[in-house]
Amino acid sequence: MTLRRDVRILLVGDEGVGKSTLESFVSNVQHIVPEITIPPEVTPENVTTYIVDTGATPQDRPYLESEIRKAHVICVVIPTFWLPWVRSLGVNVPVILVGNKIDLRGGMSLTNEQLEDEILPIMNEFKEVETCIEASAKLPLNVSEVFYFAQKAVLYPTAPLYDSRDHILKPSCTRALTRIFKLCDTNKDGILDEAELNEFQATELQGIIETVESSHPSAGPSGVGARREPPVIDGGLTLTGFLILHTLFIQKGRLETTWTVLRKFDVPSDCSVELSPYGYQFFTDIFEVFDKDNDGALSAEELSDVFSTSPGSPWSPLTSGSTEKSLGLTNTITIQDDNENITLQGWLAQWSMTTLLDHKTTLAYLAQTQTTALQLTPRSRRRSQVKRNVFLAYTSLLRAFAGREFRGGKGNYEPTKKMMCVVNGVQVGGREKYLILQEFGSTYEPETLRDKKKTDMADVIVYVHDSSDTNSFSYISNLRQQYSLDHIPTLFVATKSDLDLALQRHEVQPDVYCRRLGLQVPVAVSTKTGQLADVFQNIVEIAMNPSSAIPGGADRRSLSPATKLKVYITLTALLGGASGLLLWHNRIQLLHPRGGQGWTILNWIIGLLGGRTE
Repeated sequence: MTLRRDVRILLVGDEGVGKSTLESFVSNVQHIVPEITIPPEVTPENVTTYIVDTGATPQDRPYLESEIRKAHVICVVIPTFWLPWVRSLGVNVPVILVGNKIDLRGGMSLTNEQLEDEILPIMNEFKEVETCIEASAKLPLNVSEVFYFAQKAVLYPTAPLYDSRDHILKPSCTRALTRIFKLCDTNKDGILDEAELNEFQATELQGIIETVESSHPSAGPSGVGARREPPVIDGGLTLTGFLILHTLFIQKGRLETTWTVLRKFDVPSDCSVELSPYGYQFFTDIFEVFDKDNDGALSAEELSDVFSTSPGSPWSPLTSGSTEKSLGLTNTITIQDDNENITLQGWLAQWSMTTLLDHKTTLAYLAQTQTTALQLTPRSRRRSQVKRNVFLAYTSLLRAFAGREFRGGKGNYEPTKKMMCVVNGVQVGGREKYLILQEFGSTYEPETLRDKKKTDMADVIVYVHDSSDTNSFSYISNLRQQYSLDHIPTLFVATKSDLDLALQRHEVQPDVYCRRLGLQVPVAVSTKTGQLADVFQNIVEIAMNPSSAIPGGADRRSLSPATKLKVYITLTALLGGASGLLLWHNRIQLLHPRGGQGWTILNWIIGLLGGRTE
């Protein structure tokens, strides 16, 4: 989970409880204060913050519901009967309870114990409540803290990490921290010593060994000390101590510490994961060990031996009794020999695909110990050159890419009904790259193209149409218009080039359509005759030079919104100025019809530049 760059805070509560005054205290505040934007430079977490005020009257309900659905965090100003109503809307965002106007209590003040007795039952019933804080806009007191805690609730949420009912770390958090512990335990002795902590650069973890040591597993949070392992051995943290430590951080409200640790070992959103040279060598060694007959391929029996100590192959369903269990990357095709055994190239290609699409699966099969087997590579479509070795494209043409024989023909056509995946090696510039092709079929196509997370993963999108079908190109043209896909490098391919070319029923023909987008004309291929026109090398070259295949041109696509606005204003001003000059010139010509009596636009420009006019 990456850190958000903006936070939208919504204020909810009854009329007169002081919601609006939390934004700006004045004696006669308006009914709803306009939205306030706080720039990142003045916030502790360096994020843009939007504070939105709301009303509580029946007339305000439509606007309130709309804003609740857009909010990242909701500050409910007590009374708390708003909590059930917010929950009824099906909104799952953190809530901050705010006890405002504490200046009206006079000399009465609640102790922390009394406040806890009042709030604890509410927090137990409504798990979305992150914390409660008392404030006064008039004094002022704790006003900035209200928005600080609201920011923290969004940037460092509790729910993914901690079970507030059972007071233990959630299983996913425990697994992630366990993996981080093993990665940092470089000597594999089961203890994080001082040197390993320093290498980890965990300043928050240093100097608190005594705190963890005083928290015996039996006295610690339930479920953490199940291994009966002491938290500290010889002045170093064990795994039990590491988990207890982060449990204490969360319980004391220091979630940012745990989130910082987790995010440090997460994959950045602008990077992809590939096998490193060490990783390829590791899997090559595994292949050679299990290739008992030295025929350069793994038979079904040899492949079974490879995965005999694991849950099974990650690329095909496993059958256990009558229940079919899928480990994820099913329906994949790769390089095989004549006996349909996986070659070394196919073996490495499948692991390259697995690592790019789901690196956690690769880590699981590596037992999370061969960390140098993976490497991060930057992912950017604005670059003119991309130094990566594995690429993903959405298209059809899968069987041809895997080198399978043509199965088409009259009566043999089978439409794609499920998601398919093919991976193979492609030689580009004397070096081997791995290309992954995915096809989703008409059933899953709309769902995939609507999913921004999935489309952002694609390095290239390949639109394939049947050049012999007059209606084929209209389908992909409508598909492109329906979804926002112009930020993805694009290639058009025309299949069945062995048949007569049909005139497409479209406003323009495919070659004109592509030229208008600044793209190369469709590549003509025929899987029946094997004429593929190096289309797969073409796809990889586009992935390596993404800016060359952005529809409309890379320069236009790479402009920021601010730059586009400046260009628009400049062009508008120039056009407006030119129109004004033309009108002025025509007026002068009407007043002074003879050339010697009036100025021309050329005279005016020469004078503007400091020249002399005769």
